[in-house]
Amino acid sequence: MLSSNASRVLMLALACVPELAAALASPALADAPPATASAQSGAQSSAAPSAAPRNALGALTDDAHDSIDQAIAWFVARQDASGGWSVPSKPGQPHLPAITALALNGMLLQPPEARTSLQPSIDRAVAYILSHQKPDGGIYDTILPSYNTAIAVSTLVRIDTPAAREAVTKAIAFLRQSQWGVTGGLGVGGVGGKEAPQAVPQSHAFYGGWGYGNRGRPDLSNTAFVLQAFHDAGVPSDDPVFVRALAFLQRCQMLETDSTGKVVNDRPFAKGSRQGGFIYATAENANPESLGEGNLGLGNSFAGTIEETMTDGTKVSRLRAYGSVSYLGFKSYIYAGLKADDPRVIALREFLSRHYTMTQNPGMGTDGQYYYYLMLSRAMDASGQEQVPVIDAAGRTTQRSWRRDLILQLLSLQQPDGSFMSLDDRWMENNPELITAYSLLALQHAARPPRSAKAPQP
Repeated sequence: MLSSNASRVLMLALACVPELAAALASPALADAPPATASAQSGAQSSAAPSAAPRNALGALTDDAHDSIDQAIAWFVARQDASGGWSVPSKPGQPHLPAITALALNGMLLQPPEARTSLQPSIDRAVAYILSHQKPDGGIYDTILPSYNTAIAVSTLVRIDTPAAREAVTKAIAFLRQSQWGVTGGLGVGGVGGKEAPQAVPQSHAFYGGWGYGNRGRPDLSNTAFVLQAFHDAGVPSDDPVFVRALAFLQRCQMLETDSTGKVVNDRPFAKGSRQGGFIYATAENANPESLGEGNLGLGNSFAGTIEETMTDGTKVSRLRAYGSVSYLGFKSYIYAGLKADDPRVIALREFLSRHYTMTQNPGMGTDGQYYYYLMLSRAMDASGQEQVPVIDAAGRTTQRSWRRDLILQLLSLQQPDGSFMSLDDRWMENNPELITAYSLLALQHAARPPRSAKAPQP
């Protein structure tokens, strides 16, 4: 028997079967054989035209808000006595305040009138998060200082209390000192703490990024969470943290030069690449060689490699760009002040148009699929772009409503109790609190009214 959400999705789909089928069956990069750069330019996405602009979503938006209410009710019922969610059950296990912050952020995106009944739950969650702030300003327990702090900041900026404002101020200062390239880097326990970032030069592959604190190198995921925190806290795009971060962002984009011939990614792993999408990091893990001045970085993509054709016709193996981190790059470029007509953004948006799907994380299958939904929703909402120009294997372009496609997909994955079904166990996506928080936030971004574009439409 179908769940109530699945039944609603089926009823809505009957009115737009060709469009829904095309969106949900869109071929994904993960299923494709290794492709040359020229072959990539034509394949991976197929979607029928979408006739419904955002303001015509109608009942589907109402269903999204019903789904949001169900997810929030599930969280309220499962809140730990400490005020958190996914709180460790055994002594000595580290707390991850980021999971509580993600869930709480989803609640705080509700309109004021809907938050009244949630206030006791909100207050307990805020107290739990604040209880993990350290003297150095970071908000974490014993691990992952930048990750937990950044996500907590993006939530606490929505809490209008003196305690929350003070916590944000301290946390932002901590994050400033957690960026690779600054002096006096903060790690676990303060300056020079466990795997603190180092004052590497601008030529270094790690310059401008943030990491988990347990890999000895920065990565795009943590960098994007931190840039989200700075943006949410009102830090302007011309601030030095964004200027430094742009160097790291470019070195994660698989694009040696842009359409004008200007160098984008100066790392050897991107030589000749024209993919346009992003990879995870400029190195796998730290080692004595990778920390040396002038290190070029070997790059790291969880999607493996593909074969690309260079301009001279030779074929070489290059790291494969993939979906979730490419949306991280898109969102981060927007927050760093890049416009839609910037050649780096144009190349990235073409990659996203050729790999548009809601059935999986392009290039990764079900690995990180809910994370992909959150990053897609945040990036697209930040861009102000309502329609995605999807390019199919024949080079034809059709327009799709990403809000509509994402809402339909998430409704099909919600369980009767309000949580979301696990699709994979990688990156903790068998944790119901984490994937339900991702889904709640993604639905909040997809279901709310469109905002003015942060970047001008081409």
